[in-house]
Amino acid sequence: MGQNILFATLQDTPAIARALDSDLRRKILGLLEKGDMNIKQLCDALDIPQSTCTMNVQILEKASLIETRQVPAETKGSQKICSIRYEKIILPLVSKNEYEDSRAIETEMPIGLFNDYSVTAPCGLVSAAEVIGFYDSVVSFLNPARAGAELIWFSSGYLEYRFPKNFKAGAEIEAIEFSAELCSEYPGHNDEWPSDITVWINGRDLGSWTAPGDMGGRRGLLTPKWWNTNDSQSGFLKTWTVDQRGSWMDGGQLSKVTVQDLAVHSYDSIVLRIGVKEDAKNRGGINIFGSKFGNFPQDIRLTVRLG
Repeated sequence: MGQNILFATLQDTPAIARALDSDLRRKILGLLEKGDMNIKQLCDALDIPQSTCTMNVQILEKASLIETRQVPAETKGSQKICSIRYEKIILPLVSKNEYEDSRAIETEMPIGLFNDYSVTAPCGLVSAAEVIGFYDSVVSFLNPARAGAELIWFSSGYLEYRFPKNFKAGAEIEAIEFSAELCSEYPGHNDEWPSDITVWINGRDLGSWTAPGDMGGRRGLLTPKWWNTNDSQSGFLKTWTVDQRGSWMDGGQLSKVTVQDLAVHSYDSIVLRIGVKEDAKNRGGINIFGSKFGNFPQDIRLTVRLG
């Protein structure tokens, strides 16, 4: 079974540190690791008052280490069910920004505002409230309601977006970064279903990242309650960076394509394409999460760093 990993930020650290700095809260996590439990079951297992249990559950939930949901009780009323969210947490010790002295121009594009596409089924789009068009219908990608999409998936092919050039002609560009929440695509979900996801800018292949699987089974922090928990729930927030030395991800070089190779000043926009190649070694599809689905409140983000 694939691990569900929380990639925390430096800003997340205080809440996570507080949540883990307690024997009782660590015991709660240990119990939930074995399976979901309601508040009464936790109180009985730990021999603590309900008020104490509730307070500590809230601290764990605020740190995004667990999730809770209300379900009907066996007799009457409702009960709060608690579930552990992650098996591993990765915490940064420093906040390193190689381009901290540069001027950043950031544009966030809703995932449904693609201007071109070529996809294969299984595929689909949903908003925060409903399905857009029909499942596994490529024609649904023409539906005007796609502008409100918050989750898009397909088996192979691509979506293409045009970003405005919000800087002066001739400006020196140090780097361009693209980030989005992504994972593989599998009917329902499958944590161990690799997929090679590729990003192109202005027609140049920056390189591919192999998503480990289609993450489901535990509700994403932002995923609407109406969306089935057994379907795709969250992804991985990944960033492609192309600078004057090449194209990179997580400190590793993806390709030798440089920001100069993109010929940004020769185009009237920055054309971003994301997809899965037909001949990919791992053709495991793609899920693209918007700001109201998954674990990260962002859409497709393009950052241009100027000298």
